[in-house]
Amino acid sequence: MCMRAYERTIMVEVVAGLIWKDGKFMICQRPENKARALLWEFVGGKVEKGESREDALVRECKEELDVTVKPLDVFCTVHHVYPDITIRLVLFNAEIMSGEPKLLEHADLKWISADEIDNYEFCPADKEILEKIKCSTAR
Repeated sequence: MCMRAYERTIMVEVVAGLIWKDGKFMICQRPENKARALLWEFVGGKVEKGESREDALVRECKEELDVTVKPLDVFCTVHHVYPDITIRLVLFNAEIMSGEPKLLEHADLKWISADEIDNYEFCPADKEILEKIKCSTAR
């Protein structure tokens, strides 16, 4: 029986936040010293053992940006196989409850509109999500 690559590797649960402000959403640029260096992504990270997805998103946003977020509904879920990791990415709509985003881990942070998506190079796992954002904001 033939197995797909993601069936042979451990699936890592990852959460991220789709955070909107004034018609634009937040994107963060990965640091130079990590896999997929300097590509753009949504804020978030791995879910730790015993942690809910929502709690993981709150923790990651605090660690990476020093903001407190409130996870809302799930915007979408994608599976992606990278050469070094297979992920299940759950993207939550989320809102900042307190704090101003600070660059504690990322190289940069931007607020962009759906029309600006093509101006940035994103992590491959985010491509499907970005198409969905474009479709959901199209007039």
